[in-house]
Formats: sequence, C-alpha cells, structure tokens
Amino acid sequence: MTRRALIARLDSVGDVLLCGPAVRAVAASDGIDEVWMLCSTIGAPAARLLPGVDRVLEWDCPWITANAPAVTPEVMADLRGLLAEARPDVAIILTSFHQSPLPLALELRLAGVPRIVGASVDFAGSLLDVRLKPGEDFPEDQPEPVRALTIARSAGFDLPHGDTGGLRMGTDPRGEDLYASAGPYVVVHPGASASARRWPTGHHEELVRLLAEDGVRCVVTGGPGERDLTARVAGHDGVDLGGDTELGVLADVIRRASVVVCGNTGPAHLASAVGTPVVSLFSPVVPPERWAPYGVPHLLLGDQRADCRGTRATECPVPGHPCLTSVTPSTVREAVLGLAPELVGLGSRERSIA
Repeated sequence: MTRRALIARLDSVGDVLLCGPAVRAVAASDGIDEVWMLCSTIGAPAARLLPGVDRVLEWDCPWITANAPAVTPEVMADLRGLLAEARPDVAIILTSFHQSPLPLALELRLAGVPRIVGASVDFAGSLLDVRLKPGEDFPEDQPEPVRALTIARSAGFDLPHGDTGGLRMGTDPRGEDLYASAGPYVVVHPGASASARRWPTGHHEELVRLLAEDGVRCVVTGGPGERDLTARVAGHDGVDLGGDTELGVLADVIRRASVVVCGNTGPAHLASAVGTPVVSLFSPVVPPERWAPYGVPHLLLGDQRADCRGTRATECPVPGHPCLTSVTPSTVREAVLGLAPELVGLGSRERSIA
C-alpha cells in the first residue's frame, strides 16, 4: 500500500524553493512512497522543479496567498476535493513566522488525515499531532530552509546521508537557447512584487551601463508584466529577457550567470538553488537572518538599521525609500566584481583580443 505525504506551502515561488531541504527529508523516509505538495498557483511551478516531489496540487489559500481570494463555500470545496484526492497518511504544514497552520490543519483533520505536523504559537488542541512552538522549540531568527527542515525533523523526517541541506531545483536547458553566451554575464533582475523591496529603476539602468563599460554583459530578467521595466533597464547595453523565461528557463539562465543582482525576491532563491552568487539589495522590512540568500556566496546591501526594519511593509513607510536608494550603482558594481573576480578587467581583455 502506497504511503503518501502531503507537504503544504501556500505562498510564493521563493517560499516554496526554501522548503526544498524539508521536502527531500520527507521523500527520503523509508515510510513514505510518494510526496505530494499543496501550493498556490504562484508557487506551484517551483514545487514542480523540487527534487522529491511526485505531484503538485494547486489551491489559492484565503489566509496566506497574496491577493487572497474570498472565503466562499466554493473555494473551500475546491480544497476538500483536493484533499480527498490526495488521501495523505501524513501532512506537513510549512509556514513562516507570521502564518498560522491551524485553519489548514482543521480542514486536514476533517478530511481524515491521521497525522498532521506544524509549528504554531497558538494552542492547537487536537489539530496538530506534532506541534512545534516557535520561539520555544526553535528560534525565530534562523534561515527559512532551516525552519522548514526543523518542522520536518520534529516528525521524524531527516535528510539522507550526504545531503548537506542546501537548496536544489531542476532547470530547463532552453535557457541556453535564449542567451547562449560566449563568455560570462551578470543577471540583473529589477522587479519585485512589493515596491518596498525594489532598488530604483534608474539605479538599475546605471548599473547596466557601468558594467557594460567594464566589458561585462548584463541579462535583464522579469515577468510578463515587467516588459517595460526590463526594456528600460537593459537599454542599449543589456540583453532584455523580460517576459521570455518560464521558471525553469529562468533558473537555467541564472545557473549560467557569474552573479545575480536582485532584491529580496524569488530570483535570489533561484540563484541559491542553482549555486550562483547573489548581490542582494535587501530591504530590512523582513529580517535578513530569515530571508537572505541561503547557502551561496552573497553580499547584502541596504541599510539594515533603517526605520522600515521589521515592518513587513509592501510599500516603503519612510519617505524616499532610503534603505535602498542610498545604495549607489557604483557600490553594486564593486560588489559584483568582488563576487566574480573573473569579470575584473574583462573589457580590457576583450579589447586586447580584438
């Protein structure tokens, strides 16, 4: 008889990628034959690229998903239908510090799931069979992958021998078709879902220009809704891939890059999962101890003592957005060259070859 685990992570791409080590721990268990994931429609493409995942179910959660749907009988009936299809033997609910596993745990319990695991600051009663208390059973200020793996370990799931717990994901090799580079390049990703996490567009433009003067090619990436932004940032010096990369292809483009420049957003975690260094333009609205690039060389830029720190704001509450506007393009250029020494002097080498 197949024993199935259901792992729930109901927010965005980066959040799903960060639970990859926990997923591998569950998949490696002798008592589990299949791992299914329950994710939002935004996060599902990332789940399909995680090692150890056999199937992905999509559902947009009214209490977690950004732009959450209304709680209606129809929305909840959709969830119940998915749970009836999954029929898991164990469910592991992975959440961040500001999210509760209890509403989903209630639905899982009503669906007859015999074992439910999660972390909750609130009393869970009979909703959780294994309950970790954040701040008591584990510290809150730790990387998100460690938090997720801690939740999995509390239920007896651990990484196999030789797995050091880094992020991993599959990629789509069509990335080489989009940008088959004869030499090194830097990925610049100017967008982010929250304006509080975006470095100014003009700063991105200037960075691409400065790196072009160094002979460094920049590939500018973004989603379908960011084509105007990526075209502006790429200008005449960069390669504009805005809207042209599905998640697996984007991961492959990032995998081939020397460095990625981006804010605290999905591509930072894509880079972590494929082993590419990151220049992280990190707004302190959330703690870097939890959300900084994990397991790869990175430089964290941005005023981490700014007045917006810890607010979880999506729009900067401080006039002028000083935590990031204070970071100059020349500073980022130096950070890029510091993380990728092979780029230093590239322009002069190319001129001498020519």
